Amino acid sequence: MLSKFSVVSVVALTLLSVCAAADEPSVSLFNGKDLTGWHTDVPAKDKDANVRDSFIVRDGMLVSLGTPPGHLITDASYSDYRLEVQYRFAGKPGNCGVLVFASTPRALYGMFPQSIEVQMMHQNAGDFWCICEDITVPDMETRRGPKEKWGTSGNKQRRILNLTDGSEKPLGEWNTMVIECLGNKVKVWVNGDLVNNGYDSTAKGGQIALQAEGSEVEFRKVQLTPITGLSEKMVSGTEE
Repeated sequence: MLSKFSVVSVVALTLLSVCAAADEPSVSLFNGKDLTGWHTDVPAKDKDANVRDSFIVRDGMLVSLGTPPGHLITDASYSDYRLEVQYRFAGKPGNCGVLVFASTPRALYGMFPQSIEVQMMHQNAGDFWCICEDITVPDMETRRGPKEKWGTSGNKQRRILNLTDGSEKPLGEWNTMVIECLGNKVKVWVNGDLVNNGYDSTAKGGQIALQAEGSEVEFRKVQLTPITGLSEKMVSGTEE
């Protein structure tokens, strides 16, 4: 006879197996050769088409050169997925980000698309920035500041601090960020640590964008795994 622990273990393993089986095959959003499947939005190019490209492919890696500021945006929109991004700062560490649920371009400051940003800035990886969209986290006032200052545009308090310190690798080493978007929930892991967990997002799907925001960043993996049907219910803990 199986012990209670054994029964629970078998059930858990079965659910995980079903969950994995329900996921669709992973898709690499970067083919290692060019920027097929993406388009850029770099405001400086409006006035001067000869301004250098902010995003290039170099030695099989997708590279954000940091300047001029702008975004590399997927042509397609996505919902219910896990996105794995492997990145490192190529030189001096600084700022960058992955934007999920992206929609209206240049919605903030004539630069940033409407979205939820998952911060990649050195020593702040996993922070949320609300860009004309909003999201809720536990301990909201502790991590975002006084409620009367919250907002999604202008000088409102749009930053939501992550949960950990020290999750990033030493400079020069590759970091792995996993972003799971399920319905209106967004979870973020950095190098295996759960660094943010948001819910009640005002968006549930949209494009994915990478930033050029001052620092050169190399990406060697941008891989998306759709989460569908039964898998979504298992992972999110919902029941019907």
